[in-house]
Amino acid sequence: MADPKVCVSLDGTTVKEMTDEAARANLAGADMVEVRFDRLYLIKPDPTIAEEEEGEKVELPPENDWDTVEMSEIDVDASIAALKEGLPLPVIFTVRSVSEGGFFPGVESERLEILKKAIDSKVSWIDLELSIEESERTSLKEAADKNGCQIIASKHDINGVPDAEDIATLVRENQDSGDIVKFCGTAQNHGDALQIIEAAVQLKGEGLMHSLMAINGGGDWPRLHAPMLDQSLVYATMKNEFRISDKGLINVRDLRDAWSLLEY
Repeated sequence: MADPKVCVSLDGTTVKEMTDEAARANLAGADMVEVRFDRLYLIKPDPTIAEEEEGEKVELPPENDWDTVEMSEIDVDASIAALKEGLPLPVIFTVRSVSEGGFFPGVESERLEILKKAIDSKVSWIDLELSIEESERTSLKEAADKNGCQIIASKHDINGVPDAEDIATLVRENQDSGDIVKFCGTAQNHGDALQIIEAAVQLKGEGLMHSLMAINGGGDWPRLHAPMLDQSLVYATMKNEFRISDKGLINVRDLRDAWSLLEY
């Protein structure tokens, strides 16, 4: 049975928020953290008050509705240096584009330049989407190899989840594209979530490095059963809100507790 690493994806929108959250993730049992650098461009809105039977509840609007700052307002070099100094765990450095569910407000050339700067800083891991133009991705991969950065070769489907066979093929055909192949889909129903499980079952025993998951209901199933499914890496969160599983997410402490309870 696999012994997957656990990565907490940081939700902060400032360097300080990320470093504080990473310290808590370290204590909660994370093996590494994901810096979503594109989140530094988000402007967190003021919360609203929603009335519930138990009383008033503070809520934020969906992150897709948040405004973003101008590119010039983020000092990329200083932010990378501060994150490198302040984070206590190995880092997966990510700058997610809007087309794959992220928030980066600039153009692709600006995004790739930030990835290059992170690689030059010798970050532990770099997330390079499989959708990056081939020559650009080859250049980034060569730089990562030179600087000792391991690579997450990722694909994010914001529209749905393909068939299990297609997901398994993606993993098999891209083993040379990175150290771990990551797929995250958007489950529209539990049938979609089962495609993720079925893909992992098809890959079991092949010795391939992968991390498969989905968002929305059922998306937490492959995270919960990752050791049994030979997953290499599991993404968790520090969020601890009610019905977090409806988003396909799982709190890092709950994940560790579940694995202990299931004797994984």
